[in-house]
Amino acid sequence: MNAKITIKDVAKYAGVSSATVSYVLNGVNKVSDETRERVLSAIEQLNYQPDFTAISLSKRESKMIGVIMPLVGDSLAPLFKENHYISELLSGVEYMCRKKGYDFLISGISKAEECKTWVMKRNLDAVIVLGKFPKKVFAEMKALSTPLIFVDSFEQDLASFHNIRIDDEHGGYLGTKHLIELGHRKICFISNGRVDSDVDGQRYQGFKRALKEANIELNEDMVMEGRINSFESGYKIGGEIAKDKRMTAFFTSSDITALGIIKFLTDLGISVPDDFSIVGFDDLMISRYSSPSLTTIRQDVFRKGAVAAETAIDVIEDKKGIPKLTVLPVEIVVRKSTKAI
Repeated sequence: MNAKITIKDVAKYAGVSSATVSYVLNGVNKVSDETRERVLSAIEQLNYQPDFTAISLSKRESKMIGVIMPLVGDSLAPLFKENHYISELLSGVEYMCRKKGYDFLISGISKAEECKTWVMKRNLDAVIVLGKFPKKVFAEMKALSTPLIFVDSFEQDLASFHNIRIDDEHGGYLGTKHLIELGHRKICFISNGRVDSDVDGQRYQGFKRALKEANIELNEDMVMEGRINSFESGYKIGGEIAKDKRMTAFFTSSDITALGIIKFLTDLGISVPDDFSIVGFDDLMISRYSSPSLTTIRQDVFRKGAVAAETAIDVIEDKKGIPKLTVLPVEIVVRKSTKAI
């Protein structure tokens, strides 16, 4: 087995010192163009693979951005398996990082001490924070010297950080208003969690605003608190809906939940939209190809991830000024899962 090529081997091959090779690798402007070309040629000829971890430590930068999310149990696997929203958002992060010459790492965090340890161990230049964390973990994050970019966070005391969100309240309003305009007055709001929580709470406020505007009285039958944002959860909710004929339409807080509901109802021979109209939220790619295609509130999830990554890189490169809240727009996309009553 061939021995690993070292920086000393490159220096000897190029006829320079190890320090000169290090200068070239780190972009230090202390060598002539001719010497730089000779070193680069030696690296290519010998197929030398630099130790980027050592380089990042010496430069105190890694060109690496971290993405952290709360664990589901003891793993992130349920999120990646069930939640297409996360996949689309991370696609936006990956696209922007690659475009700007950065890499990114993903990790799940459940304990306060894990956050600082992971960031320091990986020598991360910035961290994108997705999801809601326990208070102790959140406090540990804020104490880091590494720049933080929050996504969809409604935590208090975020004035010192960049925060990327959408207009969730307006999305809730648009989806409910669409159903009302189709003649529906018995509309159920289905959240992914508690309706007094952050994102779901904002969408619920929009739901209530649309009802109030239309002089429709809100009652307990109009609200169903879900469990988690997954197809399976939506499928189970479909079973509850099928037994209750009081509602004619449903506004769900996510596309995945809506598609799970539609699947159960279809399996039972119940027609969407003939028997029930359903509106989702997110406009994930899959919602366009479901049967029926899903009427939904469109947020550009890919763009949200790209904006979060671009903001992180701008902070790293000192191009971003005072931390601010960025609120991205939403709009309704009408497809085949809704119809006039």
